[in-house]
Amino acid sequence: MKDPDVIRIFDTTLRDGEQSPGATMTTEEKIQIAEQLARLNVDIIEAGFPAASPGDLMAVKEIARRTRDVAIAGLARANASDIDAAWEAIREADRPVLHVFIATSEIHLKHKLKLDKEEALQQVKRMVAYARNLSPTVEFSAEDATRSEWDYLCRVCEAAIKAGATTLNIPDTVGYTLPHEYEGLFRYLRERVPGIDEVVMSAHCHNDLGMGTANTLAAINAGARQVEVTVNGLGERAGNTAMEEVVMALCTRPEAFGNVSTRINTREFLPTSQLVSQLTGIPVQPNKAVVGANAFAHEAGIHQDGMLKNRLTYEIMTPQSVGWGDTKLVLGKHSGRHGLDARLRQLGHKLSAEELKQAYRRFVAMADQKKHVSDSDLLYIVESGMETPAAI
Repeated sequence: MKDPDVIRIFDTTLRDGEQSPGATMTTEEKIQIAEQLARLNVDIIEAGFPAASPGDLMAVKEIARRTRDVAIAGLARANASDIDAAWEAIREADRPVLHVFIATSEIHLKHKLKLDKEEALQQVKRMVAYARNLSPTVEFSAEDATRSEWDYLCRVCEAAIKAGATTLNIPDTVGYTLPHEYEGLFRYLRERVPGIDEVVMSAHCHNDLGMGTANTLAAINAGARQVEVTVNGLGERAGNTAMEEVVMALCTRPEAFGNVSTRINTREFLPTSQLVSQLTGIPVQPNKAVVGANAFAHEAGIHQDGMLKNRLTYEIMTPQSVGWGDTKLVLGKHSGRHGLDARLRQLGHKLSAEELKQAYRRFVAMADQKKHVSDSDLLYIVESGMETPAAI
């Protein structure tokens, strides 16, 4: 059922994410991630592309059997053999979802599929109906929707709805669109496609121009109530929209999106991120939003001083809300006396104003020579410059 106040999270880490070069996983590794995604409380797990290989079919089948209380989707091209393979893989899921796609842009129709628009339209009608005869939940995706002719896309969406699609996905397959364009496309479809209010509209964005999250949020503002995302932004080329970024944007700025929410347990973001990174062998960049090692780290003296006085000065969410421990005050050449004093107190040294002045002078000299000043460095600075460590 549609809930206008809740955004469904459709996680495609195990399908689109696994298509990242080098990210291939074993069946057991996929099951580990699926179980963690269930703990994260995603609404739908797209477990794979069953027609791609016998191994992928078996992996999706095992996930559908063993991962409970979550919808499991299988991807299929708009042909009967793909749909049969996907249905075979997901049929034992608690809530199976057949995800059927075909390209709708002129460049894809002409050069990849060798179909004209009418042939593709008829294929949509036949194959969505075929899928709906198997599964009560069918998602239809218009691949490369953002480079498709808008009025033709309206005709395709209308045909998919009439054939039984319950979700319409409008993908920015190649990360080409801009936020205002993507929002405009969703509004255009909502205004012109008969029956569109009876289905869920979904956004699926790639990050080729670095706008996956911005585009996805723009679609939510235009009425999308499902977003297709991956953990850590994993995915082909520059990746997919990162789940953690979209969800925390909605949590942090609810008033900007009509106070919609998700069912996600955000405290599971960090363990989920770390598990996916470990099993795929793809590291998370340190400055990655929400789950990067530096997401809640502060080195600049002005920032550290503000954080010590009130966390709200430089943090818009708490590290604990997404699974981290406490904020990290990183000591380096940009740090100030307040940050140094706070860390020294944690290490058991309460210095007088003059002692802190001398310690800070030595600290700055060392920080100019080193990228990171460690706790052992700080202890050396204090203890070698004083006859005895100060009492707490």
